Amino acid sequence: MHQKINRFKVRAVCAIAAGLLVANAAWAVDPFTVRDIRVEGLQRVEPGTIFASLPFRVGETYNDEKGSTAIRALFGLGLFKDVRLEVSGDVLVVIVEERPTVADVDFVGIKEFDKDALKKSLREVGIADGQPFDKALADKAEQELKRQYINKSLYAAEVITTVTPIERNRVNLTFSVVEGDVAKIKEIQITGNKAFSQSTLLNLFDLDTGGWLSWYTKSDRYSRAKLNADIETLRSYYLSRGYLEFKVDSSQVAISPDKQSISVILNITEGERFVVSSVKLEGNYLGKEEEFKSLVTIEPGEPYNADKVAETTKAFTEYFGSFGFAFAKVEASPEIDRTSNRVAFVLQADPSRRAYVRRVNVAGNNRTRDEVVRREFRQFESSWYDGDKIRLSRSRVDRLGFFTDVGIDMQEVPATADQVDLTVTVVEKPTGNLQLGAGFSSADNLSLMLGIKQENVFGSGNYLGIELNTSKSNRQLVLSTIDPYFTADGISRNIDVYDRTSKPTTGQGGDYALKTRGASIRFGIPFTESDTVYFGTGYEQVTIVPGTNLPVSYQTYANQFGNKSNSIPLTVGWSRDSRDSALVPTTGRFQRVYGDWGVGGDVKFVRANYQIQQYIPLNRQYTVALNGELGWGKGLNGQPYPLFKNYYSGGLGSVRGFEQSSLGPRDSSDLATGGPKKVTLNAEVITPFPGAGNDRTLRMYGFVDAGNVFGEKESYSFSGMRVSTGIGVSWISPVGPLRIAFAVPLRKVAGDKIERLQFQIGTSF
Repeated sequence: MHQKINRFKVRAVCAIAAGLLVANAAWAVDPFTVRDIRVEGLQRVEPGTIFASLPFRVGETYNDEKGSTAIRALFGLGLFKDVRLEVSGDVLVVIVEERPTVADVDFVGIKEFDKDALKKSLREVGIADGQPFDKALADKAEQELKRQYINKSLYAAEVITTVTPIERNRVNLTFSVVEGDVAKIKEIQITGNKAFSQSTLLNLFDLDTGGWLSWYTKSDRYSRAKLNADIETLRSYYLSRGYLEFKVDSSQVAISPDKQSISVILNITEGERFVVSSVKLEGNYLGKEEEFKSLVTIEPGEPYNADKVAETTKAFTEYFGSFGFAFAKVEASPEIDRTSNRVAFVLQADPSRRAYVRRVNVAGNNRTRDEVVRREFRQFESSWYDGDKIRLSRSRVDRLGFFTDVGIDMQEVPATADQVDLTVTVVEKPTGNLQLGAGFSSADNLSLMLGIKQENVFGSGNYLGIELNTSKSNRQLVLSTIDPYFTADGISRNIDVYDRTSKPTTGQGGDYALKTRGASIRFGIPFTESDTVYFGTGYEQVTIVPGTNLPVSYQTYANQFGNKSNSIPLTVGWSRDSRDSALVPTTGRFQRVYGDWGVGGDVKFVRANYQIQQYIPLNRQYTVALNGELGWGKGLNGQPYPLFKNYYSGGLGSVRGFEQSSLGPRDSSDLATGGPKKVTLNAEVITPFPGAGNDRTLRMYGFVDAGNVFGEKESYSFSGMRVSTGIGVSWISPVGPLRIAFAVPLRKVAGDKIERLQFQIGTSF
């Protein structure tokens, strides 16, 4: 019997067309029970992927609606560019044509961007080796790449996408780029300015027409984001000088036909200059109007200053926060009198309701444990909101030195009227320093150097330092550890163990040796939020191994205390730290006093040191940093002050422009021996390095240094101090604090060793 065969064919070129399958009655078939399902056209896709997407199975009923659903589902996989369904009797045949697979993605002519970074970005959107090729995605990637070049001021850049078919239904995807030259800003004009000259206003901008640092800062490359930031800077400049109604009417950016130069024109209206006539307080000030009035920085009779208005409203909000009013609203409403160009301000306050902190969350700490951040918090969970404690908590977390940025955000708890959550967001910085080195010489043979310093070891907040050097001329093993929370109350513990042996190098001649071995332990007890008192003790043994060319000062020490001497010092100290940051302080003060008292062993002495640092913000960009240090030491029981407890001066960390530790007394062999008395004075003006972006640790500074060390029989003398001045750069690099300084000595004497350019990793002031 001849079996009648019903056959229908559906072709779909897109998912939308597939959805219209059942609209045409000519394509319809009568429902039937599927006896078998076959799949044809597969090359890489597994049959199971097809079967899993079909809305029917063998033995189930097939109809037109299920056929339409099947086609839509198969197109939705993104693996096929054509799908057909054919019915032969009660057998359903699924015929597909797979999309080509991307075999390789390459970039030709790329210089401005890293190829690996581009490939990673494409992989995230679905364009990568082994993925189905999608022309729409490739076109989108091409346009995005062009946009990135425009952001880099490469307006003439051309991007061409080439798709090359290869065997086994694969394609090679190539983005060919002709980058062209950078379009640079040719001119920037401001029109409508009367009160201030154009040069004064343009000096406020980050964008410019080029200068000696433009190769680094790229300030002559146009960016809409930079222009918007400069417009805001311009607006702030006018608003802080009385121009209450200043506005930027328009900004025009034109590019030359050859796409090599850009012109920027800003049209502004300055308006009249207004003077503050009065300031009034209205609303609920909790009965503390006089206390709030003391926070007002808006001064009647002075020109209107938007910065002072913002400063006042912020101070009011923070003061409300110290009483638990987390939702306080303070609005400064101006009452403008244009006939006399005067403005009166009404400070309207609504404290709203008190709130308590439900939860404190920590975010951004990929390495650092939550506990390290939480133990610095003084705002506790399930307690009343306290703005002062929150600001103190942020300052304490920032002073840890583990993070380049610390921020605290407040979120209202949904469905509650008096609860908030706090989220502490930190940006971690590299806190480890690994140094490896090796050397070979006829004198030392093979020598190895290893240094490991980790300020936040295993994310615990503890410090661990190990130094190893096998050189014959400078052999040492040092182990240091600090546990800032040795007890739950915040008592810290410092342990140091060291073994050092130094010998003269082959060039210096001599076969003597100096061996120093010792250990110490110190505990720090916090008495207040900013005050810590330290107690400790230690043991140190100094051994001088006699030999040829022994320095005179070493021989003198051996005659006084013997070739082998022991000392047991007791240590006491105090520090107070109110700086806003340990990494890049801009305000606050740091003070430290410590003393050593040699109570046991062969060497009896007393030594004291005082240091003070003050940071004064001049504005948002410039900070003045002052540092002073005074050291004093004296031998006890009729003994001279021991040589190896001397202070040293010269170089980075003291008086720049002179060789490291070269100032002060020298023995007859011209060896700098240091002295028991020390004075160091430093002054710096610090500003962010141009083009540093978000890295606030990269800064440049100008400085003046003065200081020296003095012998036991000398008096402190300003006339004997060395003075220098210069410029430098500091950066908290991944391998530690880095400072470079170029100094010119202003006061020096014959015999001083000058070193104008100095570089060091790991020093502070």
